[in-house]
Amino acid sequence: MEWMAGNAAEMRLIAQQILTLNGLRRKFALIGDVGAGKTTLVQHFCHLLGVEGAVTSPTFALVNEYPLKTNGGKQGVVNHLDLYRLKSLEEALEIGIEDYLYNEDFCFIEWPELIESLLPEDIIRIEIEIMEESGRKVLFL
Repeated sequence: MEWMAGNAAEMRLIAQQILTLNGLRRKFALIGDVGAGKTTLVQHFCHLLGVEGAVTSPTFALVNEYPLKTNGGKQGVVNHLDLYRLKSLEEALEIGIEDYLYNEDFCFIEWPELIESLLPEDIIRIEIEIMEESGRKVLFL
C-alpha cells in the first residue's frame, strides 16, 4: 500500500491507517534517508497508541521506552530504537536487540538494515521516500 503526505496531519492519518491495517503485529521497521520522516511517523504512532508526553529520537540513547496504558488499563511499553550509530550486528546483540524484537511490546526500529537477519518474519516494513516539494511517499509492505 502506498500513500503520499505533504504535511504532519497527513502523516498522522497514514500512521492511523497503518495501525488499523497491522492486525496484531507490533514490530515495525522504518526505512528511509536522513530527514525522511521516520521519527515523525513514530511520534504519530506513539501518540495514537496512547503515549503521553514527548516522543524524541533515540539517536544517542539507541533506545527510548515510552510508558503506555492499554485499552484494558494494563501498563505497557513502546520501544523506539534508532540503530544508525551501530557499526555491527554484535553491537546490536550487546544492547539486547532480540529482547526488543521478540517480546509483547510495540517496537519501532529506525535504520533496521544492520539487523535484517534477526527481524521477525511478520515485521511491518515501512519505507519513507522524500519527494519533491517537501512531500513524502510512505510504503506499507
